[in-house]
Amino acid sequence: MADSTDTKSSNQMWGGRFASGPDAIMEEINASIGFDKKLFAQDIRGSIAHATMLAHQGIISAEDKDKIVQGLNTILSEIESGNFEFSRKLEDIHMNVEARLATLIGPAAGRLHTARSRNDQVALDFRLWVKEELQKTERMLTDLIAAFLDRAEEHAETVMPGFTHLQTAQPVTFGHHCMAYVEMFGRDRSRVRHAIEHLDESPIGSAALAGTGYPIDRHMTAKALGFREPTRNSIDTVSDRDFAIEFLALAAICSMHLSRLAEEIVIWSTPQFGFVRLSDAFSTGSSIMPQKKNPDAAELVRAKTGRINGSLIALLTIMKGLPLAYSKDMQEDKEQVFDAAESLELAIAAMTGMVRDLTINTARMKAAAGSGYSTATDLADWLVREAGLPFRDAHHVTGRAVALAESKGCDLAELPLADLQAINAAITDKVYDVLTVEASVASRKSFGGTAPSEVRKQIAYWRARN
Repeated sequence: MADSTDTKSSNQMWGGRFASGPDAIMEEINASIGFDKKLFAQDIRGSIAHATMLAHQGIISAEDKDKIVQGLNTILSEIESGNFEFSRKLEDIHMNVEARLATLIGPAAGRLHTARSRNDQVALDFRLWVKEELQKTERMLTDLIAAFLDRAEEHAETVMPGFTHLQTAQPVTFGHHCMAYVEMFGRDRSRVRHAIEHLDESPIGSAALAGTGYPIDRHMTAKALGFREPTRNSIDTVSDRDFAIEFLALAAICSMHLSRLAEEIVIWSTPQFGFVRLSDAFSTGSSIMPQKKNPDAAELVRAKTGRINGSLIALLTIMKGLPLAYSKDMQEDKEQVFDAAESLELAIAAMTGMVRDLTINTARMKAAAGSGYSTATDLADWLVREAGLPFRDAHHVTGRAVALAESKGCDLAELPLADLQAINAAITDKVYDVLTVEASVASRKSFGGTAPSEVRKQIAYWRARN
């Protein structure tokens, strides 16, 4: 009776979920199959390359290699068709595949793990997965850049206000504004390409941490798996997750850019701005207010940034205190990357759709471009260029003109010439040629400026490299 009570108390202490005690807790915390089964294709691909190399080097027989490859392809088909039963007791994708292989082909399956460890095996699977995800991200960013190039070309002459501090600054073109995002996402794509270059080394053959005594050919497996070369230090190889951290870092930067764009779409689509309109495909209504059209897709893109940033911080924190080489802590790397990759894919796809979907209210943009005395700098530049004033003096004169226009409730271009000449006698009626928003943007012909001619040059440059 006492023994029974003690057992019952012990199980209650562990909690209802772990009715069988410590073993159940260990299984729960140790198993990764719930998420690393996502690596099945990479795991099987790596095992086929490894087995092929082992046979080529005479480490296993050609007959065993053929059985292994045939069995692995069978397992791949089973998983892809949904007919594979994953077991938590087998912990991870590697052991689930190996156990099924043993059932299919018998003792030959045991030869597959010759000259490798789960340490270099998981490093390979994860690196292959991240590389493929980066290649997908590169293609998606290329599509997003193309969407912006199309809108920039369409609106190379569409005038809008440029902002600093979210206050009207100077007139720009919507095409120029679009090209700012081309530059942003172009840098993101460069980071993706650099990340692919950095991780393009094959880990397999490093074994647990010290390499192996078998006469393997790591260059052969690297080539078979599409890597540039094998890694050069077995200790670093099994303990490295820089490639995953770099993916999360570039994802965080890219999602920050997407969030800035989403914020502009949210602001621009308000009735107060009215610069753009999203179709029903990227908007929702209100359950209580029938007039509402909410930019929910943009808001959700903005929110995804928090998840991606959190994943980056999580993995940096996991890795920061780990001594060389492998530690089980590193099992916590994959969920962060998988979640961030899914979030980033969705955000890029949604934003590409929104950029192509936007209806631009050119009249509203032009009207706003002239607000807030946005051509004041053009007046100052005219005074420097035509009247010979030092810029600081011209700045002071322009400030007085703006104050006068404010007091009269009119734009600079609406001030009578006599009023302007009362501030500075050198001003002539030619000044009115530069006080329109169209003249302002047309004059900004410096390299990378907002003049339509310059915007078109940048569009041509990016089309050539996209």
